[in-house]
Amino acid sequence: MLEIKNLEFGYKKGQPVLKDINLSLEDGEIGVLLGKNGAGKSTLFKCLLGLLKPTGEILHDGKDLTKISRIDRAKLIAYVPQEISFGDLTVFDSVLTGRLSRFGMIAGAKDREVVNNVLEELDLSNIANKNVNQLSGGERQKVAIARALAQEPHMLVFDEPTGNLDIQNEKLIFDIAKRIAKEKNMTIIIAIHNLNFAFAFGDKFFLMKDGIIKYVGGAEILNEETIDDAFGVGVKIIEVDGNKGIIFGG
Repeated sequence: MLEIKNLEFGYKKGQPVLKDINLSLEDGEIGVLLGKNGAGKSTLFKCLLGLLKPTGEILHDGKDLTKISRIDRAKLIAYVPQEISFGDLTVFDSVLTGRLSRFGMIAGAKDREVVNNVLEELDLSNIANKNVNQLSGGERQKVAIARALAQEPHMLVFDEPTGNLDIQNEKLIFDIAKRIAKEKNMTIIIAIHNLNFAFAFGDKFFLMKDGIIKYVGGAEILNEETIDDAFGVGVKIIEVDGNKGIIFGG
């Protein structure tokens, strides 16, 4: 279980970027972080990953993550960014780099076994020896997820992971992430802009505005008033065959 309590962060000469952030997610639950650019989503993720030092508590199963090393935190939390960097490596070696927090300098048989299992799980075994820079955007994003899974984390953090993908690959990445959460009972927290995918993907939603989480709950909190407040755009919520969606300009 992930719990964030009374978290605040501000840069030295500026106003607080995050103010009194409180958030909780159960194992196997997908939390969707929503808000326009500048709302504080990426800063919150940097605090969660240990890249910034906030005040407050970040707890995983009761353990305060702010008091453990970056290496130990990497064994618990894996990160999938929007902008992916692999270097000039094969798919196999790119995924193997996700094991660095486990093996240090030299990979062992266990590390290679984990990588092979992850590649098979994500249907990447057939391109294991291909240079990752020769892949399509969707394939590269799958490799990024595989690299994160190779860490054997308890939680995945996705920061706008589909921003550069077409709609088919965007749906594929969300479907993979949802399957991972349910099959592995893994907590996932994700920031996305596509509100229609958010409806279909999330279990719990956090709407951010001006550095605070203003609305928390299930899909019922995504309504015309809260979306207008958080994003400053008029929308209309529609429902088709039991599935909710958003029309902008409502």
